Amino acid sequence: MLIESIQLRELSLPIVSPFTTSFGTQTVRNTYLLRIAGTVRTAQGTESVAGWGECVSLSDPVYSSEYLRGAREVTERYLVPALFAAQESGQEITAETVASVLEHIVGHRMAKSALEMAVLDAQLRGHGMSFASYFGATRTAVPSGVSVGIQDSIDDLLGAVGVYLEEGYVRIKLKIQPGWDIEPVAAVRRAFGDDVPLQVDANAAYTLVDARQLRRLDDYGLLLIEQPLAEDDLVQHAKLAQMMHTPICLDESIESAKDTADAISLGAASVINVKPGRVGGYLEARRIHDLARAHGVAVWCGGMLETGLGRAANTALAALDGFTLPGDISASDRFYRQDITEPFVLRDGMIDVPQGPGLGVTPIPEVLDALAAAPVELWPAAH
Repeated sequence: MLIESIQLRELSLPIVSPFTTSFGTQTVRNTYLLRIAGTVRTAQGTESVAGWGECVSLSDPVYSSEYLRGAREVTERYLVPALFAAQESGQEITAETVASVLEHIVGHRMAKSALEMAVLDAQLRGHGMSFASYFGATRTAVPSGVSVGIQDSIDDLLGAVGVYLEEGYVRIKLKIQPGWDIEPVAAVRRAFGDDVPLQVDANAAYTLVDARQLRRLDDYGLLLIEQPLAEDDLVQHAKLAQMMHTPICLDESIESAKDTADAISLGAASVINVKPGRVGGYLEARRIHDLARAHGVAVWCGGMLETGLGRAANTALAALDGFTLPGDISASDRFYRQDITEPFVLRDGMIDVPQGPGLGVTPIPEVLDALAAAPVELWPAAH
């Protein structure tokens, strides 16, 4: 691909209701989008294309060390100039080369992922190929789970879970933290029965000292417990896994295929939550899928409150055969009254996988203009 311009647009989307986890409460989703325009060589000649990427960093460094302002700064000051320097030196820029071109810049996986996503979208649009086809996906729809934040009361929790089950979500995930764990899980089981697929997510809120409390969750037939301990505690996760019957799933601990291999070797996880932004992009996410599948480890696709752009890409990834557990790919209206693309809709517990070229979706211009700041030219203005 020959990149001719890169634009950035900051975006602010109000969330339907506050979403509370062990690290804070979100009432609005602040992010930025990248639009990359250029040309792609095809068998028929040269095609003018544009692709979209979305940064999944949170506003503050509470989920990971990355945060939105930092992601934008590193994109403007380092990533975009590095991409164009490589192109001007004669290196061909494709989605497959983005990671290697940016490798000398340490970390900042979420910022890098947004660039790779935009390049991949443009590249695939030029060749008339969907994300799903490129990944090798075999399904046209994926089962949809929903993540339920920490509530003000048990009654509020049961009300929320009841609504999601009525809407057709096939799996419930409860956010937990010390002081909000056994009681909410027990209440959901009493109210809705043992047949509801149920899992919990601690977002690293516990330590191994809490093992006795966490072991009490074994009584509730959970699919898994997600990231109970700190992100750098692989050894402690392995110890906890030996103490519990509930499968341990890692999220924040997994930033690469190497991390996945280490976790599997240590016995620290029997399930992996794959979040493309967290691991540096969709190509690394696919490598994690392939590695986990080869070792018999289940994977599922997590979410970062993406807009329809990120949701489209996540849906295509989750359609791969190794994604055997329902992911956090909910309908658009779970978080947003107005998405920037045509909304993703829950049908019989499933979300359709876009089949059009690239992401298969694009922002609706008038909606984007209403919710986003004016575009900023990162290139050629930053040259």
